[in-house]
Amino acid sequence: MRGSISRRSFLQLGASSLGVAALGPLVGPLTAHAGQQLDARIVVIGGGSAGATAAKYLKHYAPGLRVTLLEPNETYYTCYAGNWYLGGFRELETLGHGYGNLRDRHDVEVIHDRAMAIDPGSKEVDTRTNGKLTYDRLIVAPGIEFAWDRVEGMGPEDTEAIPHAWEGGRPFEVLRRQLKDLEDGGTVLVCPPEEPYRCPPGPYERMALIAHYLKQEKPRAKILGLDPKETFSKQDLFKQGWEALYGDMIEWIPGSQGGAPERISVSDRKVFTDGGAQAHTGDVINFIPPQRAGAIAQEADLVDDTGWCPVNQKTFESTRHSDIYIIGDAAVAGAMPKSAHAANNHGKLVAATIASDLRGDSLPDFPTVNTCYSLVSPEWGITIAGVYEHQEGEITEIEGAGGLSPLDADRDQREIEAMYAPGWYESITEDIFG
Repeated sequence: MRGSISRRSFLQLGASSLGVAALGPLVGPLTAHAGQQLDARIVVIGGGSAGATAAKYLKHYAPGLRVTLLEPNETYYTCYAGNWYLGGFRELETLGHGYGNLRDRHDVEVIHDRAMAIDPGSKEVDTRTNGKLTYDRLIVAPGIEFAWDRVEGMGPEDTEAIPHAWEGGRPFEVLRRQLKDLEDGGTVLVCPPEEPYRCPPGPYERMALIAHYLKQEKPRAKILGLDPKETFSKQDLFKQGWEALYGDMIEWIPGSQGGAPERISVSDRKVFTDGGAQAHTGDVINFIPPQRAGAIAQEADLVDDTGWCPVNQKTFESTRHSDIYIIGDAAVAGAMPKSAHAANNHGKLVAATIASDLRGDSLPDFPTVNTCYSLVSPEWGITIAGVYEHQEGEITEIEGAGGLSPLDADRDQREIEAMYAPGWYESITEDIFG
């Protein structure tokens, strides 16, 4: 069990885990060799938090590398901070980030196209419209896809009626519009997925911030959380905040009490649980499907029978194909959660690993960090932090190096933590896309 962490220690940890400072003693050797020309081409598939970071930091550590970022979208909308938009205090356009800085400031070749296939033997990536790209090293940051085959009664064609809002941009707009159209006194169902999934605290922050919006605009509405799990990240902190701010507006039902969704009726707007014995009707249903590694990883034989990508957890090189590195949510990264902060750390580690390997230097070995702010309201923040190291083939959490916000902190501390959350967002997105 994690202990609590002081505000001062948490803020120091969060600051040190962004930017070059996160790499500690590794920075000196890498920057000392930055002028050494390396004749190699690195292709990065996926321009999210992991892939964009890797592309940027490859050019930082080895400016002579030819780095190509392959990303179909011209604007990347973060899923993290999307709940702030649902809560009514952040505009969606502020969550969108382009790739101009990577191209113009960092000399990354950005191709807006989709990877269709990977041939590890010939070291080629087949794209939809730009032919084949050859590589010396390949970084795959495919994010997630939804495992619709594990959902009874609903598929991707139903997401306009029952949005997941677990990918940035349009899905959030759909859910926000439905919340605006909700009648006062209506019911919102929020259905988190089974683990593992992207952003473990996200569904519970979402319940809180939907409640924040409803309390102001539709105070007789209710939120029901239908959850297959028995526990969740920052559970005591969330439940304390829910009760203090929203009273009985939020009810959470774990799987052992009939909370696990088993079937969905889209036309009737019902979620069936408890062997079908209970039918929960929602005026708005936010069903977050189970997840696995993104499509290109599935198609390129980079996943195991879990649907996720096994990697050497020191280097993030695939255990299935050499010279292919998998980072971000898709990777099996030991104790590290699937989060934007973790993905940003993966990108830096892999950039350092590839640059060192190509130079013939010893591979880097440094701790990685995850920090996560969650908002229970715009004035109530809670945090979790972890520091991780590579031990005996796995990434493990360093005991006592991280922690949680104190459970019974006063309102001043909650407000200060909430105040720092937007600063964290601006810092990490600048580190990735700036």
